[in-house]
Amino acid sequence: MYSMKFSILTLFPAMFESLLSESILKRAQENKHIEFELYDIRDFTTDKHRRVDHPPYGGGAGMLLACQPLFDCIEAVKKKAKKSHAVVFFTPQGKRLEQIDVEKFSEKYDEYILVCGHYEGIDQRVRDSLVDYEVSIGDFVLTGGELAAAVFSDAVSRLVPGVLGKQESFERESFSEILGRKREYPQYTRPENFRGMIVPEVLLSGHHQKILDWQNNKLT
Repeated sequence: MYSMKFSILTLFPAMFESLLSESILKRAQENKHIEFELYDIRDFTTDKHRRVDHPPYGGGAGMLLACQPLFDCIEAVKKKAKKSHAVVFFTPQGKRLEQIDVEKFSEKYDEYILVCGHYEGIDQRVRDSLVDYEVSIGDFVLTGGELAAAVFSDAVSRLVPGVLGKQESFERESFSEILGRKREYPQYTRPENFRGMIVPEVLLSGHHQKILDWQNNKLT
């Protein structure tokens, strides 16, 4: 049984195919640490032309995802959820995602229902009635919520036990609590001299405390 599940509600499920079939996320699914399930919002519309968007009341450019398909889709997914779960909507108006938030999300729920908006967003009544968290990945605008959902699920997944293998892989990295929420120190590998660029001597010394002091001094 998986440790965490991500149910992604989107108009473009094919956008996630390569993300979920490569590298760490692929292995984590194969090892039952995480699970992904994709839902096409168009499958839940009652419109015979599979339309899911309408112009906003009051005018303005662009279209909004309408109430009916989103309500039906989210409610259907919530009914299937067997563990503690939360609905997350991605919007520039949401709280900016930081590592401390990612850590909390990795521990708080067993399943996340990720709503990917499109066009000019979604009807406010969906946000008021069904959304538990509104999240932004930065102060910029994307064409849709799919990229934000990918960022969120990747960041949270890597903190699920077993996904990275070793806990130390994420304990001492950028923005971790151990590093005081600072950016990680520079790192080097072989060769010691590459085109005249030399690895700092202290890293070759084998002196653990001196290395640790050097790393701590390089945090930004």
